Amino acid sequence: MKIDRIQRHHPWVRLHSLDYPVRLDALSAVLDEIHAEHQPARSNRRAASVNGIIGESDGMRQVRRLVDKVAPSMATVLITGESGTGKEVVARQLHALSGRDGRFVAVNCGAIPEQLLESELFGHERGAFTGAVSGRAGRFEEAEGGTFFLDEIGDMPLAMQVKLLRVLQERSVERVGATSSIPVDVRVIAATHRDLPSRIEAGEFREDLYYRLSVFPIEIPPLRDRPEDIRPLAEAFLDRTRFDLGVDLDISADAFDRLERYDWPGNVRELVNLIERLSVLRPNGVVREQDLPWPIVEAQPEPEVLSADVAPVGADPHVTLPKDGLNLKEHLAAVERQMIQDALAQADGVVQRAAEILGVGRTTLVEKIRRLDIN
Repeated sequence: MKIDRIQRHHPWVRLHSLDYPVRLDALSAVLDEIHAEHQPARSNRRAASVNGIIGESDGMRQVRRLVDKVAPSMATVLITGESGTGKEVVARQLHALSGRDGRFVAVNCGAIPEQLLESELFGHERGAFTGAVSGRAGRFEEAEGGTFFLDEIGDMPLAMQVKLLRVLQERSVERVGATSSIPVDVRVIAATHRDLPSRIEAGEFREDLYYRLSVFPIEIPPLRDRPEDIRPLAEAFLDRTRFDLGVDLDISADAFDRLERYDWPGNVRELVNLIERLSVLRPNGVVREQDLPWPIVEAQPEPEVLSADVAPVGADPHVTLPKDGLNLKEHLAAVERQMIQDALAQADGVVQRAAEILGVGRTTLVEKIRRLDIN
């Protein structure tokens, strides 16, 4: 809003000459009007800077293509990926592109005690249990006409899995203590970092529910497999820091180089936390390589590439590159596959023992086994 417009509506405030004192109630009205005038643009800038799926790697391009295809439909989507990869971001993007007018409602199945989960999801009637002094709609009903996001579905108790399967089949919910069902128009999206096929084999997840949920699966690759996404992600988080905190933070080229060589066990969530930490330590400054925390600075550089035709796994890594060159991505995948197969053979097929041999987490190894299609 321009100053002359303020004075046209509030002539008793002479902003050009800055006459004081100004009545506090009058000044408050002007400030509220200025805030209201600029709030929509401010909100839109923030939405544009932090929403959506960020990344230029092949993996994230594929994720965006899948999201664009399935978003307008009612197909149930199962989003998989390690913790911190941004599964809820993908779910929210699916809702944003769906054209549905209802709300986006999210529930973390692992964060709610088992005895409360049914009431949370489906609601309850008055007197259904001790303390139920009034009826209450569940989260499914709250998502009417919109999207219901079940995060960490792999942690849902078996008893609740049966009831969820019925809701997905009949598209209706029955409140705790009720004798009739309530139809719901809800698009369901589920997500998990767990290996659901392994949990099915262990009897911890229902196979029929798995197939009902994974009508359209989307897998988000871990951040360590897409280093080219680190810079655009970091820049988006830096923009958010400038907007939210007023901190103008920059990252030098050598620091970015180190970030791209880091393994990121916490994935995108770890990168977000790093930017927030640096904004406190180096406000309005430039982050150099030496300013990064020790786990990143001490990260080991990538090993030299082995020649596919002269260096089997376990041989001396100091060999020359073939004259005709090689496909680095395929070669590293072949080396990784062979190492995992050797570790599994040494561990008699026990994944946990193989993970210890390789120095990685069990979940990470399971994801690699699935991605590399290792039997």
